[in-house]
Amino acid sequence: MQFPLPKGGNGSGAVPKDNPNGHAGALNEGLQFASAFSTLFTFLAYVFPILGAYIADTRLGRFKTILLGVTIGAVAHVIMIGGAAPSLLKAGKGLAPFIISFFTLAIGAGIFKPNVAPTVIDQYTNQRPAIKTLKTGEKVIIDPERTIQRVMLIFYAMINVGAFFAIATTYTEKYVGFWLSFLLPGIVYFLLPFLLLGVYKRLVIKKPNGSELTNFFKIVWASLKYNKFQVWKKDYWAVATPSKLAERGIQVTWTDRAVLDVQRTFEACVIFLYFPIYNINDGGVGAVQSNQGASMTNNGAPTDLLGNFNPLTIIAVAPILSYGVYPLLARYGIKFGPIRRMTFGFMLAAISGAIGAIVQWRVYETSPCGYEASTCDDVSPINIWWQIPNVALGAISELFCNVTAYEMAYARSPPHLKSVVMSLFLFTTALSSALGEILIPAIVDPHLIWVWAGPAIALFAQTIVFWIRHHKLDDDVYMLEQETPTQSQAQLTQTTDLEPGQEKVVGDGEKA
Repeated sequence: MQFPLPKGGNGSGAVPKDNPNGHAGALNEGLQFASAFSTLFTFLAYVFPILGAYIADTRLGRFKTILLGVTIGAVAHVIMIGGAAPSLLKAGKGLAPFIISFFTLAIGAGIFKPNVAPTVIDQYTNQRPAIKTLKTGEKVIIDPERTIQRVMLIFYAMINVGAFFAIATTYTEKYVGFWLSFLLPGIVYFLLPFLLLGVYKRLVIKKPNGSELTNFFKIVWASLKYNKFQVWKKDYWAVATPSKLAERGIQVTWTDRAVLDVQRTFEACVIFLYFPIYNINDGGVGAVQSNQGASMTNNGAPTDLLGNFNPLTIIAVAPILSYGVYPLLARYGIKFGPIRRMTFGFMLAAISGAIGAIVQWRVYETSPCGYEASTCDDVSPINIWWQIPNVALGAISELFCNVTAYEMAYARSPPHLKSVVMSLFLFTTALSSALGEILIPAIVDPHLIWVWAGPAIALFAQTIVFWIRHHKLDDDVYMLEQETPTQSQAQLTQTTDLEPGQEKVVGDGEKA
């Protein structure tokens, strides 16, 4: 989107072989256009999950909704590949098919996004703490929190195995053309329907329950109505309980437990409101990271190469956390609950944003064009590999923030609202994109240092508030399906066999 077709190139977006520091391009719409539309794409891809969750929870169920989203995405890939044909790009007619495919892909992705993670965790059916007697006679507790934590780490790592293949597309766009860059992921994508149908009979499939979702919205409305929209009132949710409504002469079909489910669901969603500022620190705003790379010496590397090292970092670090750090902390009785993990991740992201600002400052200081580096034909002598610390810390922060948020979206929502709550978490990324759109006018030289530094400072301040307000949630019960609202009252169930992948939690304080 940002750069024109390279002079002397092959007409498909690739650079000529004698210009290794050149930029692949085709549409020549500039940095602000590229930032605005890439941000808009992200916004749509994380708004449509609300629709995808509604369809799944009330109509089709999660699995069929995933199939629907995948099918829409496949159509988008076909249009995108065809729209990158050299003849269209040379004729200056590549923008329309690209934008159509761009937004169609966002819709397809948005429909299946909120349903994948809940479907994965649904396969783990024993979601309460359970006592297991080992062959030695020792009794230990099977901890669902650690099991789901590991499941989500593996799930997130697998997402990034797929994302890591994008490195191949950064090279093909620069040296072959965009048609091949779009075709490579398209080939993999077209296999998805066959994969899904192949595993269908082996999956635990949850059916939609539209009536429960209807009750959810009725409880929310009753709480708003009878509190006169004063959402800050003490015991806010109590007015929606059947007994309180009966005092008003109103009979309802839901139970006290249903009201508690809604209350805890919104508690989880409040946690998600801290993510918009976090997200704009993870890789910067819009296309600013790719633009920074384009202003640096790359010695033949694509300008957006380093952004694609994000998944490589996640693939490398996820097993270290899952099989090394977290078990070690548990062995020594160090509690590293979801709020502590997210607080640590937020701090890493703030440091990442600060490093991005420092690198941008050095680019300005060393560029032949000074503080007009983004539009300069020459590049700074600073090597593009100096983006690695920013990329790596941002990627590691995702394992503490995004993975934990996936866990909480599932664990702290009732069965009939898992996809809806997941979509509300994903919607925070859409809010980040909306915030990014507001910042688009500032994404110009010579202000790019503050495009990095401003969000980093905001995130640092927000993290302090986050810890002060929510650190006590680490002591709350983990799974919402528990019959009781506090950890001290939670009951253990007896079991004789472990399911595959279940953790054995052994410690002096945990022996039955």
